[in-house]
Amino acid sequence: MAACEVCGNDYWGAFEVRTQSGDMHIFDSLECAAQRIAPVCEHCQCRILGHGVEVDGRFFCCAHCARTSMNKGAEIRDAVGAHPG
Repeated sequence: MAACEVCGNDYWGAFEVRTQSGDMHIFDSLECAAQRIAPVCEHCQCRILGHGVEVDGRFFCCAHCARTSMNKGAEIRDAVGAHPG
């Protein structure tokens, strides 16, 4: 068994996550993994659990937050759920 690095739970179903930088983490749930390694939106401070939006090296949970923070207006489009026409 392995202990979750966030909550300390010693759980037989704990899992290992390796990041792109090579860091290794042990978690007992996706919730704990998100708390430790998911990026945070620079505008509203929520955890970015989906695709999010990256603009000029800054991360946002959605195009609305990116537009609000970056003052780029229509240059930043939300591709998810966008009408194709």
